[in-house]
Amino acid sequence: MSARPDRLRRCQLSVPGSNARMMEKAAGLDVDHVFLDLEDAVAPAEKAAARSKVVHALNTLDWGRKTRCVRVNDITSPWVLDDVLAVFEGAGDNLDTLMLPKIRTAADMAFFDLLLTHLESRAGRTRRIGLEILIEEVEGMHNLDAIVAATDRLEAIVLGMVDYSASQNMDPLGAVGRSAYPGDLWHYARNRMIVAARANGLDMVDGPFSDIGNRETFEEECRRALALGCVGKWALHPDQVEVAQRCFSPDPAAVERSRRMQSAYDEALKAGVGAIRFEGEMVDVATVRTARRVTDAADRIARLAG
Repeated sequence: MSARPDRLRRCQLSVPGSNARMMEKAAGLDVDHVFLDLEDAVAPAEKAAARSKVVHALNTLDWGRKTRCVRVNDITSPWVLDDVLAVFEGAGDNLDTLMLPKIRTAADMAFFDLLLTHLESRAGRTRRIGLEILIEEVEGMHNLDAIVAATDRLEAIVLGMVDYSASQNMDPLGAVGRSAYPGDLWHYARNRMIVAARANGLDMVDGPFSDIGNRETFEEECRRALALGCVGKWALHPDQVEVAQRCFSPDPAAVERSRRMQSAYDEALKAGVGAIRFEGEMVDVATVRTARRVTDAADRIARLAG
């Protein structure tokens, strides 16, 4: 299995591939990941023109350290093959990942994996294009374990709340945090996907929150996703970027405390002690493992974001 590239995904910003001005603005934002959308954000009559605009943006804009991604149309659509060919052949050297919507089965993954393998071989490319997928259909959730193990191109999985709510016949207000359900409507879906992601060395990114003017609830959704183990969240508008980037970055005070805890525990181990009292808390090897995840995340962000 090939080693997956190490990328930050604290925020994935959606940008319509038909809008050159928005793509130019996105290139200048402080955000980990931008995906240029050829699917839902582009009307059918504009698909061909949007491909050309996306290729031009990838080739001419300065994206800095951002992950450069394109969301193609789904595998059952009449546009998907032209999407992949146009983006690969036009801007393959400036593309990091493809985002695949409405994945339902492992066979869907095999199609994209084999197509990219042939294209890369024909072009003599040694740097592979990664894959990110959206789980938006109940079939995809049902087949999730097979899907995430289908190809080592896969880097991240994303919960597509709006389409998924339609597929499962859920309360449509769940996508904007106003469901009548007495609890977190998305708890099961998030937790199910996070377990599958962690078991396969993948990132899990929480999906969109479409009430873009509701900053408070968006932040709460970020914190819920973080608490379960997501690495980031989608943004549908630049105003959501700062919130997501901040929420999915370790709190500086927590990082400093975790470093102190590890130092104190290391000293205890040298003295032959396996559990200590640290700032009122009982600390053992399991506690330190959790603390190390905090400091590792901070160090990783510093290394990758600069």
